Amino acid sequence: MNFNFLTPVPDTVLAHNQLLSPLSLGQKIKIHSEQYGLPDLDDVKIVILGVLENRNDVNYIGEDFNLNEIRKSFYTLYPGSWSSSIADIGDIQKGDTVEDTYFALKETLTILIENKIIPVIIGGSQDLSYVNYRAYDSLTPMVNIVNVDKSFDLGDSSKPIKNTSFVGKIILDEPYNLFNYAIIGYQTYFNSQEEIDLMERLYFEPYRLGEISNDLTLVEPVMRDANIVTVDLGVLKASEVSQKQKVSPNGLDGKEICTVARYAGISNKVSSFGIYEYKPSQDDDITSMLISQMIWYFIEGVNCRVKDDDFSNDDNHQKFITLAESHELIFYKSTKTGRWWIEIPFLANVNNKLKKHTLLPCTHQDYLDACNDKIPERWYKAYQKNSV
Repeated sequence: MNFNFLTPVPDTVLAHNQLLSPLSLGQKIKIHSEQYGLPDLDDVKIVILGVLENRNDVNYIGEDFNLNEIRKSFYTLYPGSWSSSIADIGDIQKGDTVEDTYFALKETLTILIENKIIPVIIGGSQDLSYVNYRAYDSLTPMVNIVNVDKSFDLGDSSKPIKNTSFVGKIILDEPYNLFNYAIIGYQTYFNSQEEIDLMERLYFEPYRLGEISNDLTLVEPVMRDANIVTVDLGVLKASEVSQKQKVSPNGLDGKEICTVARYAGISNKVSSFGIYEYKPSQDDDITSMLISQMIWYFIEGVNCRVKDDDFSNDDNHQKFITLAESHELIFYKSTKTGRWWIEIPFLANVNNKLKKHTLLPCTHQDYLDACNDKIPERWYKAYQKNSV
C-alpha cells in the first residue's frame, strides 16, 4: 500500500505518549512517526487519519489548526477487550489548493477501503465528506450516507463546494452513486422549509433531535444500512464542548453522541467514519476528550460486530409475512442477535436501482406496526426511491 500524502504524527505528541502507562492506547497502537516511518498495515483493521483542511469552511478566515490535543487525549485512554489492530497513520496536510487536498484524501481513502481497513477521519471542514463519498466511485455502485448534524448541508449546489453545501454536490454531481441519505439529530430552525420539503420529495431520512433524544435505538437500523457515517461537531449542545466549538444550546449530549458512534461501529456495512468541524481553542481539553471517546466507542462497536445478515441459510433467521395496506411485507429476524430486516421487492417493470430483492434494516416495532396495518416509513421511502 502506497501512501504518499501522509505526514507523521508530530514529535511533541509522541514525546507526550512516552510518559503514558504501557497499558494505554498510545502504547498499544501502531503510530506513523518521523523516526520509524509508516507502520505495516497488513493486519490493521482501523486507522486514525487526520486531514488539516478547512479552507472551504464558510467561516474560514485563514486560520490553521492541528489535531495534537485530540491525539494526546485519545492516547491516554485504555483499550477495551479488542481484537482489532489499530494504527494512527498521521495527517494529510493542506495542499497548494483545496483540490490538491481532496485528491490526496480520495486516493488515500480508496486504498484503505479497498483493503478492508476502516478509516476514522478527523477534520477539518465537513466538505471533506464529499471526498469520502467520491472514494467509493470505483468500489461500490450505490452508497448510503448517514450524517449526524444539526443541518442538512444541501446548500446551493450551483456554487463552489462549501461545508454547508456538500450534500447538494453529492446528490447532483456525476457519477450518481448515492442511494440513501439519512440525517441524525437535525434541528428544524437551522434548516429552511424548502430544504425540509426537498428531503421528503427525495425520500431521504431526516430524524429530528427530539425524536432521537426520545429514542436513541432509532439510530441503530439506520447505521446498519450505512457505508459512510459523517459527524458534524455542531450537532453537540454547547455545554458539551469548549468555547470556540459552541454552536447551539440544544444538541446531542456526550453520552448520546458516543452511543451513536457505537451504533456506527457495530454496523457490518460502515466502512468509513468521519468527525468534522473541529475548532481547537485554549480551553480545548473537553472537546478533544469527547472526540477521543467518540472514536473509542466507534472502535468498541467495530470489535462487537456480529455477522448476522447472511440469509442464504434458513437456520440463521426467522421469516415473518404480514399484510399492511394491501402490501405483502416480509420480515426477517436474526436468530443470532435478534435484529430485524424487511424485504424491499424487486420491481421488474421499472428502472430498479438495486436490481434485486434487498433487505432493509428495521426494528421490531416496524414489524408490530405492520401487523396493525401500518406500513413502516423506512420501507415506504426505500420502495418509492427504488421505483423512481
